[in-house]
Amino acid sequence: MSQEPSGPLVAVDWLAARIGAPDGPVVLDASVGEHRGGERRIPGARVFDIDGALSDPAAPLPHTMPDADRFTAELRALGVDDGDTVVVYDGAGIYSSARAWWMLRAMGFDRVAVLDGGLPAWTAAGLPLQSAPPAPPAAPGDFTARPRAGMFVTADEVARTLTDPAAVVLDARSPERYAGTVPEPRPGLRAGHMPGAVSLPFVSLQRDGRMRPADELRTALTARVQERERLVLSCGSGVTACVLALAAELAGYRGQAVYDGSWSEWGLPSGLRPVETGADGFTPAP
Repeated sequence: MSQEPSGPLVAVDWLAARIGAPDGPVVLDASVGEHRGGERRIPGARVFDIDGALSDPAAPLPHTMPDADRFTAELRALGVDDGDTVVVYDGAGIYSSARAWWMLRAMGFDRVAVLDGGLPAWTAAGLPLQSAPPAPPAAPGDFTARPRAGMFVTADEVARTLTDPAAVVLDARSPERYAGTVPEPRPGLRAGHMPGAVSLPFVSLQRDGRMRPADELRTALTARVQERERLVLSCGSGVTACVLALAAELAGYRGQAVYDGSWSEWGLPSGLRPVETGADGFTPAP
């Protein structure tokens, strides 16, 4: 039985058939915020702490990608080897697990997939849960980060993208946050969106906590992207932008990038980063 997933998404039955085997996948719980710290987890899962150890502690912004040395040390502490297959999930369905998937890909690790539907899908399938704290790995892993250029971009690169007719910035936040009709959840940020950015709420690409089929994702993305080839993905703090990256990968797009600072950076008071308000006419698919 092959242990390597055939794509960036795996179903609960795929994982259930392989979990616990000597050469089975390493399972990482990438839950954040209110979805982390519960007493239920997939058996054997280890914590991929995006809120803590797997964010840059020196960065002023939340959920900032750590450097290669820190990432290597944290993955080795989780017992991850270069030859492992990794499955990431979260307690919301597909939310922060896509961020873990993108981070691993950005660090040169391709044998990683997101669990479609996450912990809710696992639970709904009647599969076993573990309540005990995660056991430490038997030994440190030999994972080594090999960073890939261009998978995360800066505010300056986003500004150039906004003026590039062959590129588009997609905003994964809710239509209300995009339009600026509700306050931002993080204090001190301006409301609205980047001029020229296109609204594509990440929840519009999911159904019942799972990703929509590839053909539906392609249709939804094409409607927003049109003929533009370069996709830069943004959200509140660089987490749900990675759900858009996952959707784009499933739909057949390649070469997309995530704006790591996202609205946590762009939305700060600044005369250098303009902000607009108002909707762009996008109505999410039912």
